[in-house]
Amino acid sequence: MKKSIIALAVSTALAAPLTAQADTILYGSARASVNYIDESKKDGYWDVINDDSRLGVLGYEDLGGGLSAIYEYEFGVDVTEGTNFNSNRPKFVGLKGGFGQISLGTQETPYYHVAGITDIFNSSQAFGPTAFLGGSFNGYSLNFNSDGQTSAFRNFGEGSLSRLDNSIYYITPDFSGFSAEAMLVMNGNLNDEGYSNDIDLWNVAVKYSNGPFFAGISYIALNGDKNGPASTFELGGEDIPYQLSLDLNQWVVGVGYTGGPFSVGLIYEQGTLNTFGLLGATTIGNIRGLFGENDAKNIYLTGEYRFGNNTLRAAYGRLDTGLDNTGLDETIDNYLVGYQYNFSKRTSAWIEYIGRSSDSALYGDQNAVSIGTRVDF
Repeated sequence: MKKSIIALAVSTALAAPLTAQADTILYGSARASVNYIDESKKDGYWDVINDDSRLGVLGYEDLGGGLSAIYEYEFGVDVTEGTNFNSNRPKFVGLKGGFGQISLGTQETPYYHVAGITDIFNSSQAFGPTAFLGGSFNGYSLNFNSDGQTSAFRNFGEGSLSRLDNSIYYITPDFSGFSAEAMLVMNGNLNDEGYSNDIDLWNVAVKYSNGPFFAGISYIALNGDKNGPASTFELGGEDIPYQLSLDLNQWVVGVGYTGGPFSVGLIYEQGTLNTFGLLGATTIGNIRGLFGENDAKNIYLTGEYRFGNNTLRAAYGRLDTGLDNTGLDETIDNYLVGYQYNFSKRTSAWIEYIGRSSDSALYGDQNAVSIGTRVDF
């Protein structure tokens, strides 16, 4: 979802000279919408939806000699159903100095810091979720349920676009607009199950940001010592057995430009990380190895125009799931348009349309209209 003014202020505060910062900053964003959702496999329905509202604090301590301690605690707040403080939003502690910044905790991925150039909409239906691809993939992680049972492999929705826990993150200093980032995810308690090799996932990115121009490239890889647990899913009225692959990788390149009232962003993704990652043995037609054999490909273009208190947005994405050799039509087109009115710098309202066109046996057409409001503080 579209980064809030507060989120941008948070990033600016961490990057600004520390002498200009307060010790602790409290911030948040309340976002909710009324949505009409029409899915191909069920009747359309109305729903009041929480659009990733959050509450957080961040701060620093000057340790002298150009070294500082930094921290952030951000929590998901559900303004519609009251299930608060339960998301994997950023929570980390670290050190910052002339060497750059290093931190430990639950953190955004370098991959998102490239692909996120196209994350411009408000609705939680618009960017990343399983039901509405919004130009991104679906994905999995090596984190099992809290009880450690490997039979419950957890889907974390956006895959490479999500925050990842058990992570160590390093950001280089800025070199005339160039910078690099690296993340390692280490969940060693999975060693006894044979799924982890200590470094479960790694992600690197190189970025260039100078004035109105942005360019970046990122690579992410999931490395497990063996395949995931076996299970089944339903397709065509039949339970299909599958096994998850834990040897996955993916890359993205992104470019952006902001000049005057206009902004544009474009990303291209290719890989297997955010597909289902199945090794599967199916019994339907010739689609053995349904999800694990081919790279998925995705292109996503966004544009924005601002005039007065008004903002117009549009996006188009095409996702090729890599199943051309199966006889199934697995190309998915995504269409998004939106209008936002800014009552002030902190309060706005929006109406957005999210549509998906696909003859896929797995997805089908979907449409949603979101009418919402947000207050940032």
